[in-house]
Amino acid sequence: MHFFNTLLVALKALLRNPTRAMLTTLGIVIGIAAVITMMEIGKGSSASIRRTIEKMGANTVLVMPGAFRHGGVAQSGGSQMSLTPEDCEAIRRECLHVGKVVPVVNARNYQVISGNINHQPNQIVGSAPDFIPIRNWTIAEGRNFTEREVEQRATVCLVGSTIVRDVFNGVSPIDGELRIKNTTFKIIGVLQSKGANMMGYDEDDVIIAPWTTIRQRITGLKYGTASNTTSSATTSPSSLYPGEGVAFYPEEKENLRTDTLLIPRFVQIDQILFNASTPERVSKACDEVALLLRERHRLKPGQPDDFRMRNSAEFMSMMNSTSTVMTNLLLGVALISLIVGGVGIMNIMLVSVTERTREIGLRMAVGARSKDILRQFLIESMVLCLAGGIIGILLGHGAALLVEAQLKWPIESSPGAVVAAVAVSAFVGIVFGFYPAWKASKLDPIEALRYE
Repeated sequence: MHFFNTLLVALKALLRNPTRAMLTTLGIVIGIAAVITMMEIGKGSSASIRRTIEKMGANTVLVMPGAFRHGGVAQSGGSQMSLTPEDCEAIRRECLHVGKVVPVVNARNYQVISGNINHQPNQIVGSAPDFIPIRNWTIAEGRNFTEREVEQRATVCLVGSTIVRDVFNGVSPIDGELRIKNTTFKIIGVLQSKGANMMGYDEDDVIIAPWTTIRQRITGLKYGTASNTTSSATTSPSSLYPGEGVAFYPEEKENLRTDTLLIPRFVQIDQILFNASTPERVSKACDEVALLLRERHRLKPGQPDDFRMRNSAEFMSMMNSTSTVMTNLLLGVALISLIVGGVGIMNIMLVSVTERTREIGLRMAVGARSKDILRQFLIESMVLCLAGGIIGILLGHGAALLVEAQLKWPIESSPGAVVAAVAVSAFVGIVFGFYPAWKASKLDPIEALRYE
């Protein structure tokens, strides 16, 4: 009961000059609002990164060819052509910590034609049926292609929702056709929409087909070994073994290459995509795959890998760390505002002690003890800070909503940040209000009563 009486006295004292009280809390309001806004934007960014990684597929690891070196000069990544379908099969067969694994062939800068509509999708991907579950995709309509269709180099494909909208005007394309290069594909499935990823790329602007079909009919065959990447798919046997006027081989017919769908043994693939059997085994799965590929590629100890691996956990960790650093920097600026606000409160409370010296002396003369005066001024300081904290929380959340509406940045509410803001407000009130309260409690009652 005594505490509530002291609280009422503190409120009455603050309401004597409401304008000064409001201006005193302004620093706290700005600091807390900045903290809440930065926390909600930071958490929203982290959540957006997490959702993007989950859309890419949980626990996924991407194996890419390394850079080919010639004459001491390293070319761009992926130029070595060191991955083969046999590598993919070996990973599936021998790596215990690997779940699903598929080969990946990318076809870039090809137009899709349907009727009188031309469209260039973001991605044309050749892979196997397990590519869909590894990438955490679902099929909204139709079906996935099968392993048998991969073996037969079937001209079937799945399309994303952007292809349905832009090429087929939103009409179901199941059993429809589209042409890529000189090959007509039958559409057997439509993928569930994923939207844009955190980099702004449309994930739904995609076509997925059997990798054998994409490699054979669209991109052309790439084959050879890691040390011999100059072989061409168009080299004829007669040019490898020339004779002088003797035809060792019959003339090649014009339609031989288009009608013969035989894949050379050492055809190259662009990437290998796999996921770990459990999230905890991603690191072990990467170690297993790296050891196996080094063995298959006959790399000696100390010799650099001819492949690179990127896993979703590393990517998420990198993006989260970047987001955390930026959020912490902005929080540091916001905390400086809190300190400035606290100094302002200390200043005003010292002025208040000076103005109310006779009141303090009178209270002491009628029996108030030093700790009662100390408590009263501490409560006044805490009320100022808590009021500023509550207003700051409301303004900070409103500012975050405004940022989301105007800039389309993701935000996420943070109950922990609200609790922390209230605690920080109370702490600032105690720390910066203690000295004025202590000074008031140490006044001599007689000297205080004489003060003009």
